[in-house]
Amino acid sequence: MAGSAARYFFLFLIGLVAGVIGTVMAMRALDARKDHFPESLMYVQQWHLNQLHANVEQNKCGAIDTIPHLQALRTSANSLEQAFPDLSDDERFVKHASGLRAALDTSLATPPLNCPGLGAAAKDVGEACKACHQDFRN
Repeated sequence: MAGSAARYFFLFLIGLVAGVIGTVMAMRALDARKDHFPESLMYVQQWHLNQLHANVEQNKCGAIDTIPHLQALRTSANSLEQAFPDLSDDERFVKHASGLRAALDTSLATPPLNCPGLGAAAKDVGEACKACHQDFRN
């Protein structure tokens, strides 16, 4: 009796391990089909915006510390419509993307040279991002 219970328990464990492996493989296959570009673009933009905020907190507000992040944000903002092709025809989305690019263009045309200026520029960019997220983020 004890031998058959051990045998059933062993078969149960083999089935459990096979189920876990199968589930992981299926989840990875589904994830491989997903387009990672939109999510990646948002992560990169968020990272650069966070760097601007960190620069203000660390009092590193010179042009050398801030312009590269503003340029990276502006360059990546050019890809918003391509990253979200199903929204590229939506007037609100196009308006938000243009607003973000305009805020970045303004910041790059007259780069912030001190922390209050950088804080205001980062706030403008953050508000442009937030406006779009309020309309389109799930």
